[in-house]
Amino acid sequence: MHTIHTMTRIAKLRVHIAPIGYEIDRVVLPAKQERADKVWLLLHENKNEDKAGPFVSKIKNQLAKLNIEIKEEYHDRRDLFKIIRAIKNIIEKEQGNDIYVNLASGSKIQAIGTMMACMMFNDDSNIHPFYVEANNYPGFEGKTPLSTGIKEIQNVPPYSIKIPDQKLIDALKIIKENKGRLTKKEIAKLCEEKQLITINAKEKNHSMARFASLDKNIIQPLEQWKFIEIEKIGRNRWIKITEEGKNAAEFLI
Repeated sequence: MHTIHTMTRIAKLRVHIAPIGYEIDRVVLPAKQERADKVWLLLHENKNEDKAGPFVSKIKNQLAKLNIEIKEEYHDRRDLFKIIRAIKNIIEKEQGNDIYVNLASGSKIQAIGTMMACMMFNDDSNIHPFYVEANNYPGFEGKTPLSTGIKEIQNVPPYSIKIPDQKLIDALKIIKENKGRLTKKEIAKLCEEKQLITINAKEKNHSMARFASLDKNIIQPLEQWKFIEIEKIGRNRWIKITEEGKNAAEFLI
């Protein structure tokens, strides 16, 4: 992994993101070698059940000696969608900086979640996932790290995963915030108020035009993503969030 210094990048910080498990060198040595300005430690939200506490302290001490700024982001390390959400939060906070995401320092599910986040939210092409190959793997006995030293840092291409347009995410948020279920008339009104749909019609045709715009720009796309389903009860059509929609809402909203 090589950092190219140009005049257009002088103001950018080199930011590392590292899920924390039972590794020390795989977090600290890449930050040192690549001259990171800041390291975000991705920590488990429940400290009482997290066995990584001693490793966190050692990592912080070593990074502090290198004069590297330390930040923390908490998440549920066992929940894929919350892992993705945590990485998204950091990416949003570090907008404009070069972000290097460590795929090797945490658990397998954290590696999957961090890579998915890199592929979903790399809008500015400033996110660079990497894998750290360790020198030795002595094994984990609870007090010593899983590995020591580093042999090589490998860049991983962040191929894109398509995510919905922002207006669809905003519409999904409306549905979620209304207990995951509301009528088509209600969502049409709310989407118009938030300017997610545009209506160009005279007042007497306004209601029909609003439904037409809602169907084309919100309902049909969300159905294609399988984020919602429509249920007809009496004269009303109810828009309901699906399980896929609930999962997506965990990290998109």
